[in-house]
Amino acid sequence: MKNKLYFMLTGAGNLRMRMLWSFFISILVGLLVSLATPRFSEVYYVNLLVVLLSFILPFLFTFFFLTRNIIRYVSEMASGLDIVAQGQLHYRVKVKRKDELGDIALNINAMAEKLEKQIGRERQIEKAKLELITGVSHDLRTPLTSIIGYLDLLKDKAYQDSEEHDRFVNNTYNKALQLKQLIDDLFAYTRLASNETKPEMERIDLRELLVQLLVELEPIAKENQLQLEMNIDESPLLREADPEMIRRAIDNLLMNALKFSVKPGMINITLTRYDNHMELSIENEGMPITKEQEARLFDRFYKADDSRTVQKIQSGSGLGLSIARSIIELHNGVLKLKHRNGHFLFSMILPL
Repeated sequence: MKNKLYFMLTGAGNLRMRMLWSFFISILVGLLVSLATPRFSEVYYVNLLVVLLSFILPFLFTFFFLTRNIIRYVSEMASGLDIVAQGQLHYRVKVKRKDELGDIALNINAMAEKLEKQIGRERQIEKAKLELITGVSHDLRTPLTSIIGYLDLLKDKAYQDSEEHDRFVNNTYNKALQLKQLIDDLFAYTRLASNETKPEMERIDLRELLVQLLVELEPIAKENQLQLEMNIDESPLLREADPEMIRRAIDNLLMNALKFSVKPGMINITLTRYDNHMELSIENEGMPITKEQEARLFDRFYKADDSRTVQKIQSGSGLGLSIARSIIELHNGVLKLKHRNGHFLFSMILPL
């Protein structure tokens, strides 16, 4: 308390008190010099001019002398602000005072730091957008090239028998489905990212929805030497939700586990009901990822390394996890990831 009072009275921590003390001291010096100045003339106007000059000049000199550090620091902050305005966001103003000017310097530095981080994020997002466009262009071109190639073979009747003809048609159809899935992912992501999509809520059984998805997924898992270990509550899990959106979110999480699981292996799916929320956990063993990859796994426009995927499962657009997170957040839920040495645990938590 004494220190605060001392700082306030002396002006060490208060610019207004510092200026006020400088003003009073300057007046006092001016008065003392004026009183000590001898009168050289008996003419009243001459003496008045001498008194005024002997007061004003010492007052101005003393006031400027006492406030010189303040003026110099204000000029230094103005120069620093100009440097930041020119784009050198790494520059920081030195904080030399503990008064209002010090607070302004701290705010200038905080502003420069926020701008630097924001521009850094924007550059990172822009770079990721370009990477995504490049990756998606490649992903779209690959099945499209295959489709054109098979159609050329079919058009030229370059097949030996009906069995090869059927194989060409089947391959063309599968590539067309892959192309459609990529386009659907892009369309869904852009709508979710722009907040154009509103969930069409209806009361559904989340347990039943999950069981249906697992039944459809089991043949693919077996084909890729993966076993689905299910631990699901028997009782229904009723909740207001958009069935198509939730289905897509869960399907994206399951397909992500299939793509990035080490084979042969196991995927553990656990659905648990708590007092006020439900939690769907999907665990699998995969190739370890770096901390940077883990931090960016849900980022917009971030695509995981395709070299980690199982070759039998077609690579996607890299938007599956981002779409899943956006859908879950639209339903007031959260999607979390815990990773340690290649062990992945995705948790989808929704309030009931």
